[in-house]
Amino acid sequence: MKNLSITLADTIMARHPDPLTIPYKKWCYVHGYVLAGFEKLHESTGNPKYFDYIREYVDAHVTPEGDLPAFTGESLDDMMAGTAIVAAHQKTGELRYRRAAERIRHAFNDYPRNSDGGYWHSRSLPHEMWIDGVFMGQMFFTRYGTAIGDRESCFDEAVRQIGIVADRLKKSNSGLYFHGYDEARKAAWADRVTGLSSDVWSEGLGWYALVLAETLALIDPSHPGRVRVLGILRDLVEGLARVQDPKTGLWYQVVDKYDRPDNWHDTSGSAMFVYAIQRAIELGCVSEHRFRPVTEKGYVGILTKATIDAEGLVDIHDACDGVGIQNSYEDYVSCKRVLNAKEAVGSVLWAAVIMEKPRAQ
Repeated sequence: MKNLSITLADTIMARHPDPLTIPYKKWCYVHGYVLAGFEKLHESTGNPKYFDYIREYVDAHVTPEGDLPAFTGESLDDMMAGTAIVAAHQKTGELRYRRAAERIRHAFNDYPRNSDGGYWHSRSLPHEMWIDGVFMGQMFFTRYGTAIGDRESCFDEAVRQIGIVADRLKKSNSGLYFHGYDEARKAAWADRVTGLSSDVWSEGLGWYALVLAETLALIDPSHPGRVRVLGILRDLVEGLARVQDPKTGLWYQVVDKYDRPDNWHDTSGSAMFVYAIQRAIELGCVSEHRFRPVTEKGYVGILTKATIDAEGLVDIHDACDGVGIQNSYEDYVSCKRVLNAKEAVGSVLWAAVIMEKPRAQ
């Protein structure tokens, strides 16, 4: 499908003329994620309508005084939508956007942590660390530190949280990571000895892959934590290449159990992996010669999951919607696949934008 990025973004705008109606709440991580894709598309095409769509969302939330009534700071998911506010400030310089972003930054001051400093996924989930959360929280930190201020401490925190996830969630020497860790070992999904969840979930690992690549795109080359983040990313890319389905180019819902007959290809995680690996290539973090075939094959697989409906709009197939940590492998592969799962739509948009960039000759 030619120009999937533009067709998909225009589809989102056609289905949701008011960006507040993007599922599933008026203020949530999904908006931050999807609108980050719009920001990338705006940068790629120069078309102002994509930034205007971001700003429409932001202006619906930020008061003239810079207040942010919908923001609670209850969870890391709640922080992610703030990246759209940072984008609006970066583009316009408006003081009210800065004040609203500062409100989110200050919410981290009393946000609960485990004994190792790792953030809880939510204030209401004591001691639970989800791999999703490092994306939700640290995407905001790195954007805030880059565009608004407090750069050193923001990147110090981002590196710290990325490292804690690597220390707690890594699955042996595979380069891959489990979905969650419970320091208290009380969650239904947590192993009573290790505190780990049962499996490597595609989309969860995708969130981690994205934040690694995006952090390396913004971090100062001299930052003392950059070397570790780079090593984690390279290790993950190697691991992902090993478990990519050679036939379809896609990755499975439970990434490393590709030999199970009930496992299936997850569009959302696959698109995240394609973006992250291609971003790593762009940044010079991994070999283009070695890994460009991985992203090209993966993107071909993603294109098979995008169809055009009778109205000329894009449908994205084969992904679950809003999956929390599951108790077992069987629970992950039994998650209902839905059409246009909100995370999958955002993931495919990110992947399409980066894969459609012209290659240097």
